[in-house]
Amino acid sequence: MSSTEKDTAVASHDESCPGKRLDHVAIAVENLEEALKFYRDGLGLTFLETEVVEEQGVRVAKLSTGNTHIELLEPLSPDTPVGKFIAKNGPGLHHICLGVENIVDNLALLKEQKTKLINEEPKIGAGGAQIAFVHPKATGGVLLELSQPRAR
Repeated sequence: MSSTEKDTAVASHDESCPGKRLDHVAIAVENLEEALKFYRDGLGLTFLETEVVEEQGVRVAKLSTGNTHIELLEPLSPDTPVGKFIAKNGPGLHHICLGVENIVDNLALLKEQKTKLINEEPKIGAGGAQIAFVHPKATGGVLLELSQPRAR
């Protein structure tokens, strides 16, 4: 593929995904303070905030990576989704999140395409965003979150 073909492929891809971006990468941790010692203190990432998201059963620490952020997820109890994930898999990469402009439209399109979803309707996530998860069986083994920021 020539560089012109590559440029055209990238441009057409960007135009076909309006309003979508990598929002964050989420990492399940057993202890938020211990994880912050590595990500904030060791790597020097900028700490943004900590938030408890009761509906999802997690305490979230956000760290800036420049053009996106990392979310460290500490379960509030072992019976939460992240608590169960850690019990089964240990700490580690939990999901990636794709930011979208209209989550309702995105979910409708995925349902129309018979995509396996964990959430068919948006829930409330960190920062008051509307979120929904796509099942890993539909994405090649990756838990994918869709997130529409709260209107400001």
